[in-house]
Amino acid sequence: MKMRKIGRSDLLVSEICLGSMTWGTQNTEAEGHAQIDRAKEVGINFIDTAEMYPVNPVRKETAGDTEEIIGQYFAARGGREDWVIASKIAGVGNINEEGILASNLEARLDASLKRLQTDYIDLYQFHWPNRGSYAFRQNWKFDPSTQPSKAEIEDNMRSVLEVMGTLQKKGKVREFGTSNESTWGMAQWLRLAEEMNAPRMQSIQNEYSLMFRMYDTDLAELAVHEDITLLAYSPLAAGILSGKYEGGTVVPKGSRMDINGNLGGRVAERTWPAERAYVALAKKHGLDPTTMAVAWTLTRPFDTMPIIGATSVEQLEKSLDARDVTLSEELLKEIEKLHKLHPMPY
Repeated sequence: MKMRKIGRSDLLVSEICLGSMTWGTQNTEAEGHAQIDRAKEVGINFIDTAEMYPVNPVRKETAGDTEEIIGQYFAARGGREDWVIASKIAGVGNINEEGILASNLEARLDASLKRLQTDYIDLYQFHWPNRGSYAFRQNWKFDPSTQPSKAEIEDNMRSVLEVMGTLQKKGKVREFGTSNESTWGMAQWLRLAEEMNAPRMQSIQNEYSLMFRMYDTDLAELAVHEDITLLAYSPLAAGILSGKYEGGTVVPKGSRMDINGNLGGRVAERTWPAERAYVALAKKHGLDPTTMAVAWTLTRPFDTMPIIGATSVEQLEKSLDARDVTLSEELLKEIEKLHKLHPMPY
């Protein structure tokens, strides 16, 4: 497993990150622990979670259960120092009606630390901005004119950055990152951090896959020039790119599509033609579709680390196989042709 640093930080992590969002709903604690064990065997040292998890569905009464499952793992097996743990605080809505504020940041962090049974989080991320986001299919109706004023946004950022500095000095957080953030938002965090001599955002966790490439332009440019690492979530497009739905004709019992139907808005008229094309291409080159999709994220011209997730160790293996796969130039050219034929399918 190749190891890389996140952003300009000293966090040395495996280039593939283990996701955990189904642990506590689609997965039991034992199944989550089995996935951690298997990931460790192949050299993964990086786990991503969130105070909101598990999902499918998200419920206030289960929020935090995934962090508790991870905490129980370290309590039973030890070795916390061998892992880089990333977690997130939610923005406005869901389980955090106030949003991310200077007044609640430390308390919410402390709650995560307690559940994780650790004294520090290596990478603490802001799950989405208080002002809203175009993530989660909201790009189709995104209207930034409804956001608070620039002055209000900046005041919030400044106050939060001050607390971030305090938390870092206390040793509770090593580094910070964003999630579901925009180019403008990320630029403001970086600008203000430099002005205030406060912690900089080292990473951005946004959706990114063969079927969702919104990151490829402005955010990619920012990432290259500012040394920001993309932690790519849903590299399989919520399982679509695995081929298990067989063009939408099969819905395995207990799968994400079985639970929430349209996969968070990813099931659309052009989804399945794109899925069939990518699955066929992988098979043409003798690759598992899952392996190809994850391996492709590691070929990008900007720093990208995929977050892989599964509901079984068997499923996890196909994503883990990407660590030893080099995609040919011929295959990469064919992928770009498909991208132009099937742009933004959902």
